[in-house]
This record gives sequence, C-alpha cells and structure tokens, in this order.
Amino acid sequence: MLFSTAMSSTWHFAYYALKRGILALVILGIDPGVATVGFGIINETGGVPTPKRYGVISTPAGMRLALRLKQISNDVSELIEIFKPDAIAVEELFFNTNLKTAAAVAHGRAAVILAGEERGIPMFEYTPLQVKKAVAGYGRATKQQVMEMVKRLLQMEQNPKPDDAADALAIAICHARFVNSLLNMEGKGVSTI
Repeated sequence: MLFSTAMSSTWHFAYYALKRGILALVILGIDPGVATVGFGIINETGGVPTPKRYGVISTPAGMRLALRLKQISNDVSELIEIFKPDAIAVEELFFNTNLKTAAAVAHGRAAVILAGEERGIPMFEYTPLQVKKAVAGYGRATKQQVMEMVKRLLQMEQNPKPDDAADALAIAICHARFVNSLLNMEGKGVSTI
C-alpha cells in the first residue's frame, strides 16, 4: 500500500518504528523516471541525516519498455536487499504539459512501488512543493537552491551529482523531516490518535 503523506499514515509508521526501538531510520528516496531513476539512501538519527549511497539507475533508450521497467524493479529490489530501508519516499507524479513524459514517469514509479511492495517496505509520496519546502524552507525554491541545501544538510563537500540523485536525496530528507516533526508534535513519541 502506497501511503500518502497524510498525518495518520506517516504517524503510524513513525510510532511503529519507535515501538520497535529503531533509533535510526534508513530512508530510500526515489526520483522516478524510466530512462533515469535517481536514488538516495540516508541514515536519519536524532534529526541528523547522513548520506549512505546515492546515484542513478539508467536504462538504455533502445530497450523495450517492459524490460526497462523490469530492470528498474530489479535494481530497486537490490538496493532494498543491500541497504534494508525502513521506508521508501518517492516523488509524487506531477503532471505538466508533456503527457508523454508524465506517462513514462508513471511507469517508472509503478516499477519502484512494486519493488517496495513486494518486500513490505512502507512507501510515502511527496509533491515537489513539499520536498522544496522541507529541504530549502521555501516551496518555490530553485533546483540549485535545493541542491545547495542537500549538500549542507548532509554535510557534503560538493553538490551530489547527477541531478536525479540529488533530487532523490532531497526526497529522503523530506521524509526524515516529516517523520521527525510528527514525533515531536506530541512529545516523546506518544500518540493521541
């Protein structure tokens, strides 16, 4: 089940994580696509995110769509097996004027969602506006401003490259901040829901 960023779904995940005694969360952020899927894996401990791994999954342009999606799903599954994330945060589909691009991104998202679902990893989605606001403090921040804040928040010496990987790290940071804000809202992680 793909969770939205609704408070109750995220809160239940965070509360479950606390009950299990998880002090550090491993979050896999995904910037979906078909030709290029950005991924960023962070550890989140006590409100401090640190990078574990980031990069891209690339599929060849001449490859049939079904094979590209299979490769994406397999590669995301491999990331899950290696890094064992507690949650996957994926960018919500944003429809612009290019419906062909939106359809391709939707296919890529589906492959990612399937890989996470098959392994029982809770999945959360965030709009580009939510990601920008969580990372840069402003929902209309430029791509460069978001990349600079990702670099600062993760205490990296230079901006992560390529852009798709930087976007995926921003999505992971967004989820970490959202979970932490919910935990602090009630004080000491005690739910009143």
